[in-house]
Amino acid sequence: MTTLTDLGLRAVRSLDPERAHRVAINGLRAGLVPKWNVAVPGVLRSKVLGFDLAHPLGLAAGFDKNAEAVGPLLNCGFSFVEVGAVTPVAQYGNLKPRLFRLPDDEAAINRFGFNNEGVEAVRQRLFLKAHPARGPIGVNLGANKLSKDRVADYVTVLTRLADCSDFFTINVSSPNTKGLRDLQEKTALEELIRAVLTARDDVAAEKPVLLKLAPDLSDAQLVDVVEVCMDQKIDGIVATNTTLDRQGLRSNYQGEAGGLSGQPLFEKSTAVLKRVAEVTGGNIPLIGVGGVASAEQAYEKIRAGASLVQLYTALSYHGMGLVPQIVKGLAKLLERDGYTNISQAIGVDVRASSTG
Repeated sequence: MTTLTDLGLRAVRSLDPERAHRVAINGLRAGLVPKWNVAVPGVLRSKVLGFDLAHPLGLAAGFDKNAEAVGPLLNCGFSFVEVGAVTPVAQYGNLKPRLFRLPDDEAAINRFGFNNEGVEAVRQRLFLKAHPARGPIGVNLGANKLSKDRVADYVTVLTRLADCSDFFTINVSSPNTKGLRDLQEKTALEELIRAVLTARDDVAAEKPVLLKLAPDLSDAQLVDVVEVCMDQKIDGIVATNTTLDRQGLRSNYQGEAGGLSGQPLFEKSTAVLKRVAEVTGGNIPLIGVGGVASAEQAYEKIRAGASLVQLYTALSYHGMGLVPQIVKGLAKLLERDGYTNISQAIGVDVRASSTG
């Protein structure tokens, strides 16, 4: 990290966390973050969900909720970007303050509550972005807090954005919208996935739909959710969203309500990812997310079954320079272990545990 970058991060972190996030988005839009144009080692190249990707590192949903900085984020080196969560109607979300830094834990707690400008604002921005984009753009599908038909909300967002985005993630795992996680119950989930996939088949049959899991499910619940995904032939699973667990935290604000992200989530989310890989048997792509802040952690997600990896919270502590750092480090780790392509490393720890 350069001295200038370090000073910039310190200045931003001196602000209220949500205001600092706004400053970061505005800085990206203004082109204040340099483009990363370094050649990516071929060992990282793969085809996942139908996309040819130079490397596996993408941006998780929640950073660019309203698709304001998609182009600049791809220019920072991400191979794909997920925006949202997006709901049919704009909503403020929960009352402020609703984002808290936990620096001693390199973590954050948020209770945003799907604050966003609504599907029409996002649609307009995605159409105005420069084409062709440097990587796939996904949309995290959400439901309005006061909606009487949340299934219809997910369908509405997908339908309105089907012609200006590349993949979709069904978010039923945010802890910040009351009752949302109830949609992970087997019968409700079957209905939701069936409706979303039917809508997708009607308007954009070739575009993948994924489901994002909570890390706080029991093993029986997790197996039920994954089996529903397999039965409904969903295209991929994202593991995981934020957690309600507070075990081992040291920072102020540890008792705040909301979802915990960052380093304390890494082990839990990776364990869930590995369990999902066991249940799916490697038959559908998995995206690993939760606590990734280094090449070693990204590699651990891949070895646990992830074809792709996302990050978010670590950017607030390390800046956008973390992206090329992880990408370069990941290539070195693969080459160190004798792999000629990243696909050879996906799920190796799962296979090892099942055979010995």
